[in-house]
Amino acid sequence: MKNFLALSSLLLLFACNNVYAQSTKVMGKVVSVENLTRTVSVERPHTSCHVVDIPIYGPSNSSRASTNDTIVGAIIGGAIGNQVGGGSGKDAATVLGAIIGADVANKRNRGSVIVGYRQENRCITEYITELQQQSDGYKITVEVENTLITTITNQYYNVGDTIEVSKQYSF
Repeated sequence: MKNFLALSSLLLLFACNNVYAQSTKVMGKVVSVENLTRTVSVERPHTSCHVVDIPIYGPSNSSRASTNDTIVGAIIGGAIGNQVGGGSGKDAATVLGAIIGADVANKRNRGSVIVGYRQENRCITEYITELQQQSDGYKITVEVENTLITTITNQYYNVGDTIEVSKQYSF
């Protein structure tokens, strides 16, 4: 019983000290609007193209070795072949070395060279960072019953618009 009386007394004391609030809807007039912005980084692609020359390769005009180069290649190849083998094998190795030496001398001069160019369009995409202003809401001031109320909202209003505002009364 004591607990019940103590709890009841606390509730009554709490209820007497609380202020009751009630809200009603009233109409107000927008007197100023300020666009709030923030700066953001935006990456924008930028493509640049240019023409480049691509080489075309073909056989060189001097695709054959000179007679002197062929003879020197055969002599060197024969000398190396002569060092290999013995008896009748030595003769065969000398002849084979001479043939290989002459062939190497011929192939050494058969390189490919640039015989012309073709043009090709090449493009590169780069990203450029730009700073831009972005809307971040609106700061509006509303006049309600000769009182100015300032608030921030995402809704856009024009000066002179009439809007509904919640007003709280305390008693």
